[in-house]
Amino acid sequence: MFKLKERNTTIRTEFLAGITTFLTLAYIIVVNPMILKDAGVPFEQGFTATIIATVVGTLCMAFFANYPIIIGPSMGLNAYFAYSVISSHNISYAIGFSAVFVTGIIFLILSLTSFRAKLINAIPSNLKHAIAAGIGLFITFIGLRLSGIVADHPTNLVTLGDFSSPKVALTLIGIVITITLMTLNVQGALFIGMIITGIIAFFTGRLNFDKGFLSVPHLPEGVLVYNPIQSVADVIHYGLYSVVFSFLLVMLFDTTGALLGIVRQAGLLKNGKLDRAGSAFFSDSIGTAVGAMFGTSPTAATVESSAGVGTGGKTGLTGVTVVILFVIAAFFGPLVSAVSAVPAITAPSLIIVGSFMIKSISEIDWNDFDEAFPAFLVIVSMPLTSSIANGIALGFISYPIMKFAKGKIREVHPLVYVFAVLFLYQLIFLAQ
Repeated sequence: MFKLKERNTTIRTEFLAGITTFLTLAYIIVVNPMILKDAGVPFEQGFTATIIATVVGTLCMAFFANYPIIIGPSMGLNAYFAYSVISSHNISYAIGFSAVFVTGIIFLILSLTSFRAKLINAIPSNLKHAIAAGIGLFITFIGLRLSGIVADHPTNLVTLGDFSSPKVALTLIGIVITITLMTLNVQGALFIGMIITGIIAFFTGRLNFDKGFLSVPHLPEGVLVYNPIQSVADVIHYGLYSVVFSFLLVMLFDTTGALLGIVRQAGLLKNGKLDRAGSAFFSDSIGTAVGAMFGTSPTAATVESSAGVGTGGKTGLTGVTVVILFVIAAFFGPLVSAVSAVPAITAPSLIIVGSFMIKSISEIDWNDFDEAFPAFLVIVSMPLTSSIANGIALGFISYPIMKFAKGKIREVHPLVYVFAVLFLYQLIFLAQ
């Protein structure tokens, strides 16, 4: 079924690759519901929904595309959902999930057409790299804020936090432990770093397990089942067009970038092209739609999948192994909930994941000002405005202006002009 012989791998290799990927990715089981909790989503619901979305999306990827790639909630889009969509639009998280559901359906339709490729090709490459880098800074800022390393300031808005506080001290210890493990190339360094930091928190009295360790997975608020008509109506009524567009754009970039990079790493590109791209994008869209029905933000192909590929994973059997481990983890909800109540345990992962994503800044052409400045706006606007959508908007608005000023108007794809107009409308009217 998984063409093990054809891809020169074995069941044992695929299982080991799956275990490696799980250890590398397991932190999202804690971090994702913790972020969604700030949007009002009950932790237990976000925890279970995270696992359901990952299981469904990854199984589709394994059986339809046969790639060793894990589909899971995007670490950038969950922050955008919690800290931008819900708060800035003054809506409930249930309405927000309507936008996520609609995004998944649109992405599903795009995965069945050639428009997806045209849309991706229309986006300037420098803006693609800038979006990834900006999200990285945004995630890092969230980790710094939650941990107390960065604090509010009445004049400068932000300042250095109180390093004498136990929360900051524990976070710094966690960062030191995790980056040490990563420097030593320890597989699953993020997850292991969280465990060690959690042990320290337990013995210093900051972590307790009053609710035990095991429980049967459940959804306290019930299943958030949406019908397409109601979801579309919610998007229209609350003017969530820019939200859907931002979700869609980042999903395209996240999944496309991760797919190309990881499939290339596994040596599975055919003539330099991605085989079964439609099936891969289909898997991501299914994960997003199903995740929204249960209560989590959009999914994407995870960069952590590269850890399993690095240990030999080449087929969907790697993903099946990860799914089995995620299902087992679903029965440890109280344990995960207790850990999430101590931000210092999870903040180091957010800060370090941000450093992974910002490396794409090196791919930006900084020599041409008309290319560099729009990318710069994208990068700095996301963390400073606490909005991925604002960063993307300013980049897309400034790009055609810069090209026009330099007499390169014909180099801009027509779709970019459409995006610029839509984003300008968003900033002027929808933000009111």
